[in-house]
Amino acid sequence: MTLVSAWLRIPFWQRVLGGFVLGALAGWLLGPAAETWFGPLGDLYVTLIKMIAVPLVFFAVINAISSLHGQKSVAALGGRTFLWFIITAALAVGIGLAVGTLMQPGTGNLSLSMDHGYTPREVPSVVKVVMDVVPSNVFYALTGIGTKVNAAGETVLAAGRGSILPVIFFAGLLGFAMVKLGDKVAEARKLTGQMSDIMIQVTRFVLEMTPLGTFGLIAGLVGSYGFEKLLPLGSFVLALYVACALHIVLVYGSLLLVHGLNPLKFFRGAAPGMQVAFVSSSSFAAMPAAMRSITHNLGVNKDYASFAVPLGASIKMDGCGAIYPALCAVFIAQYTGVPLTPEQYVVVLIASVLGSFGTAGVPGTAVVMATVVLSAANLPLETIGYLYAIDRILDMMRTMTNVTGQMLVPVLVAKETGLLDREVYDNPSTNLGVDEGEERTSQHDR
Repeated sequence: MTLVSAWLRIPFWQRVLGGFVLGALAGWLLGPAAETWFGPLGDLYVTLIKMIAVPLVFFAVINAISSLHGQKSVAALGGRTFLWFIITAALAVGIGLAVGTLMQPGTGNLSLSMDHGYTPREVPSVVKVVMDVVPSNVFYALTGIGTKVNAAGETVLAAGRGSILPVIFFAGLLGFAMVKLGDKVAEARKLTGQMSDIMIQVTRFVLEMTPLGTFGLIAGLVGSYGFEKLLPLGSFVLALYVACALHIVLVYGSLLLVHGLNPLKFFRGAAPGMQVAFVSSSSFAAMPAAMRSITHNLGVNKDYASFAVPLGASIKMDGCGAIYPALCAVFIAQYTGVPLTPEQYVVVLIASVLGSFGTAGVPGTAVVMATVVLSAANLPLETIGYLYAIDRILDMMRTMTNVTGQMLVPVLVAKETGLLDREVYDNPSTNLGVDEGEERTSQHDR
């Protein structure tokens, strides 16, 4: 137990960073064998995340809706949350277009070829996406997060119907029903709250596997990837990473300053969620860490966070749904030598902002969004096929941007509505409260 205690005393971010560095070294030294030897550690970690994701969201949303006292409160908070989703998405598109225009990733003597694993993705209709939010079989929707291979050949995390939204929808109905029935179901409300607390504790246990999972995921990635895949598209990779970094630091940082919040404290408290997002390349995988980061480390009311973060994990995609499609549009315009017209810039902006909400129920958001945006702007879709070979590298930064935004918006809304504990925010932890002595208490968590 002394060894375990010593391990837990190391800040969470340092343990994850150590797993990342050691995993990269192992992958570099062992090459493809690293995926065979250490890949199962990463697979086990992702499996554990899949195990807890749906029950965590299910009980948390029911408890949140019933605790927030009904439709009016939830509607008001939901409206503010959606508004900030739209604003930050529009700013993200602007960053993507600006960086692409300035850095010119599509110029030069590029000889690109379509990746053999890529197949064109059919974009679902708006009606189908909306219909899929309502589960025809609730038990199927609650069967948990599994893996699906989408039309682009990507293996992605997905709930029973391809999204966590059906789970949120059904849990929300149960929460509203509890509010309507009042004291008649006081015991059920109490039980739901207890189950939510239990799942939070289980989440804390699972998140302790993050350093080992990081080691396995990064070792397998570095070992299986070759620099030959990155060299032809190095300028695009650099442009995407620069755009995402600028969006996180400048846009998110500025919004925090406008709200009277210290950006450095936000990034310190949000670091665990950002790290999990980067190594897992999945908003669903990072969702438990993101929820824990903004409640335990940053003082956001846990009831509000319980439905804001899962909602964001489904539709808040600044990296995948805004920056990436915008950059793809600029890239293909430069590669083909046909500059974008002002009208096309406007189309890219509108399609990127609205499309991320309209494709919420579809796995593989980045591929879908790029297809939507390029089609809307009358640009050839070959870009996606060109970039498919390096998508895993791109997805790491895209997902970290997504999840950072999914944590930022609840912080902003909580500040506006009095649901932010400033004492906790101004003294952020970098751990997630797994160690008993590390648990934080606040007026909003009691």
